[in-house]
Amino acid sequence: MSDEFLGERRRVLENSFFAQRDRELMDKLRKQVKKEALSDACGIKNPAALEALVNANVSPETITALSLIPLIAVAWADGKMDPHERDAICSATESAGIQADSVCRQLLNCWLAEAPQPDLVNAWKEYIQALASTSNIHAIEALRTDVLGHARDVAKAAGGLLGVGSISKREQAVLDDLASAFSA
Repeated sequence: MSDEFLGERRRVLENSFFAQRDRELMDKLRKQVKKEALSDACGIKNPAALEALVNANVSPETITALSLIPLIAVAWADGKMDPHERDAICSATESAGIQADSVCRQLLNCWLAEAPQPDLVNAWKEYIQALASTSNIHAIEALRTDVLGHARDVAKAAGGLLGVGSISKREQAVLDDLASAFSA
């Protein structure tokens, strides 16, 4: 009877151990899948930034908005959408894997045709400030570099004479305003 009892206790112990290990592995797998989905949604490759976004429970839809709103804000900074800026935004969305028939792309098309309300940029800044106040500083810096780098590329797309003055004063003001949100 004691061998049988001992064998049963051993099985319970093993099952408990492996059940815990299985949960840990499944959690790790879910986290990895979420990181990949976020990376696919916005093109961010920095592991620290992705980790911070996963830990903050940021969805792929939210990260898509986080990455697109600065591009739109910069493109409309001077009150008009330059064709080169439009092309730069479309290129960024394609490289982020945003499908032409997706709801995100339909919304983006509206923003390309008509400037979004200022409340949108304010909501973006508030979200970034909240995220920055609760996340790892290195992860936020990586996100900042990525998002603002793409926004700067859009600003440069309109050109200037031989690359001089390629970012207008209004565009630079918007870039500076967007950057300030990361310093919460």
